[in-house]
Parts: sequence; structure tokens; C-alpha cells
Amino acid sequence: MISPEDLRRIAAWSRDLKPEEFEEARRGISLKSYGKGNYICHVGDRLESWTGVAEGLVKMSTTSKEGKSATLAGLRAGAWFGEGTVIKAEPRRYDLVALRDTQLALMRRSTFLWLFEHSAAFNRFLVHQFNERLGQFIALAENERMLDSTARLARNLAWLFNPILYPDQSLTLAISQEELGLLAGMSRQMANQGLAKLADLGLLEVGHGSVTILDLDRLARYEG
Repeated sequence: MISPEDLRRIAAWSRDLKPEEFEEARRGISLKSYGKGNYICHVGDRLESWTGVAEGLVKMSTTSKEGKSATLAGLRAGAWFGEGTVIKAEPRRYDLVALRDTQLALMRRSTFLWLFEHSAAFNRFLVHQFNERLGQFIALAENERMLDSTARLARNLAWLFNPILYPDQSLTLAISQEELGLLAGMSRQMANQGLAKLADLGLLEVGHGSVTILDLDRLARYEG
């Protein structure tokens, strides 16, 4: 069982719950750690829990029958995902890999469904969550067809600072160029070149193992 302080810290949605709803959520959540490079789940696995990233960085991806891999999303601390799979009780349709040492918060399906049935605040959060994720995946399909590598990097980075998905996070993220490349589906060298170009445009600042966003709106709209 997670502590009240930890739940409020890693789950912004929990702060809007009624006291009895908050306690129900807390009783249904446990923490599990994964080492860098470890698979959290593969396509077809049954990960029964609704999942939050308490610490670390996770890549959500899929691989075609021909072996071509595509990144669907990067998930930083504060992200919660997998609600559609939990509601439908179906196997996962994507791989999840920990890009660095990662701790996940796992909510039992029974707890998730109880909140789904009883909490108006929780359902408001889910509506916003579904809406943002739908926009993200529609944009992903468009970006792959129409944008160059620097623009794809900009869009992938901007999603990690989406204020709806990450309401509490600062505009500085500890992330390496290699990790950014993995999330954007490009080499470290290409990611480095893209970051340098975006920095020259005043959209971000690259630190030692970190990126600070200077203009999130322009970064999210950058087209090259």
C-alpha cells in the first residue's frame, strides 16, 4: 500500500478525490521497480494494473511482423496510462521498456473499476486523459508522414511537458540525448543535431544530461 504523501506526489488526479475515494485508491496501489533496459511488458502480455510512472522514464513501442519498431510515446514521472486496456480487460498491444531505472505505481484493476464507477473526479480526469492521448497518437501518425527528424524530435519532447498529462512537472527534464533518440526513433547523433538546432532557435536549453524548455508553445508547433 502506498503512503498518502507518495500518492499525492506522483498522482495529481488523487488530490481531487473525496477522502473515501482517496483511501480506496491508496489501498489498491503498490510500487514495483525495474532496472534500466528491462521490459515491463511485451505485446500480448496481461498487465492487469493501471500504471503510473513514479520515477524514471518508459518507452511505449510496437514492432511489426517484419521487425520494424515504432515508438508510440515516452512516459516520464507523473504519467498514468493503460486505462483502456484495464477497462476492456485485454492483453497489452505495445511493449513497455524502462529506459532508465524506473519505479511504477500499479493500481489493481478492481480498485480502478471501483473508482470508475463511484468517483466523478476520477472520471473527469480520465476524460481529459483520453482526449490528450488521442490527440497524441493522431499527431504521431501525421508527424511520421510530414515532418523531418528535428521536427519529430521537437514534437516528442513537447509531449513530455504536456501540462494536462504532466500538471506538476517543471520545464527541466533529466534526460540524455541517447534516451531522446530512442523516444524519437533516431540515432543519438541525429538527436544531438536536432537539439542543437532547437537550442539555436531559442526553444530549449541543453544541459549536462538534461533539457530545459524555454518556449513550449513554439516547440510543440515546430515544423522545421
